Amino acid sequence: MARPRRYSKSVGDIIKIKTDFFEKNEEMLKLSAHQADALLLQPKRTKCKICHGPIGEDAGQRVLYTSQRMRYFECPVCGHVNSEYEDTDDFASRVYISDNYLANYSEDDRQKYETRRDTIYIPKAQFLLDALAKDGLDKKEIKLLDDGAGSGYFVSAIRQLGVEQADGIEISEPQVQFANTMNGDDILTQVDAPDIASIIETARVNVISFIGVLEHITNLDDILDAVKKNKNVQYIYFSVPMFSMSCIFEAAHQHCYNRHAGGTHTHLFTESSIAYMARAMGFEEYATWKFGSDMMDLYRMICVSLDQGGNSDLREVFGRKFLPMLDELQEIVDRHEEASEIHMIIKRRS
Repeated sequence: MARPRRYSKSVGDIIKIKTDFFEKNEEMLKLSAHQADALLLQPKRTKCKICHGPIGEDAGQRVLYTSQRMRYFECPVCGHVNSEYEDTDDFASRVYISDNYLANYSEDDRQKYETRRDTIYIPKAQFLLDALAKDGLDKKEIKLLDDGAGSGYFVSAIRQLGVEQADGIEISEPQVQFANTMNGDDILTQVDAPDIASIIETARVNVISFIGVLEHITNLDDILDAVKKNKNVQYIYFSVPMFSMSCIFEAAHQHCYNRHAGGTHTHLFTESSIAYMARAMGFEEYATWKFGSDMMDLYRMICVSLDQGGNSDLREVFGRKFLPMLDELQEIVDRHEEASEIHMIIKRRS
């Protein structure tokens, strides 16, 4: 049985960490346009990413909305929001560029790494541990595999909280090297994309996590089927982007970087599509934490718009007035189930 949902968290220092979206709007827009160009080269999507029902204008559906040249359709079967074009392997090869990690890491890099881990990922890891503890699972009993582990922030965080059997897999060798160097231990392993499904299917773990990953997987069916077949896995912990207020704000401010929809986010989850996905795998909702960045997105878009209109002084006034309200406004959005992001633990049905 699902536990009562948790809502919201303070923006705190996160707004200081994610400054690029404010300061480099034009640069980020160019990146988004490049990614959109790559997606427009792909075949049109004919099946929903989650339920495989027919999708698109050829299936008689109206466009839900358009943002940064991308058109989105809502699946009439499961409610998933799909872009008009498929996220193919060719698309992935065009847009996923290896980050330029330094060959020689400095102590400053380590401090920044730990700050990001502690600010963003420790709360995510603690939520998982608290939920599993209420289901009778002690830290020592947790065996976790993090797929798409990136630079290892989540694995590092959950190890920091006392889970010794936590490891990650990641396709980017530079990110794996960076993560292992920052942590002074081999917490991640580099794997090739074609091997991920078989690794997941045979992993001797009881928890698999996908933190900001499911929306990027081109062969999502294969990965979800691998989890379904691995009876060792009793819990799945994931965070995904939702069709939300941020989508509407982005559609209304198309001169601002579309952080949420577009780019490499070619489809968006909804409550109903998540429920469909869980049922198909033999899982059900166990614990959920909803906290979005919708109000921070709105704040950023207004700030960028004010700067673009020559009103930088007014932007400062707006910031002083709006920022003290930001957390309260976001909590309203979250409690109305309209948040831009969801963290959910689903449990295998017995």
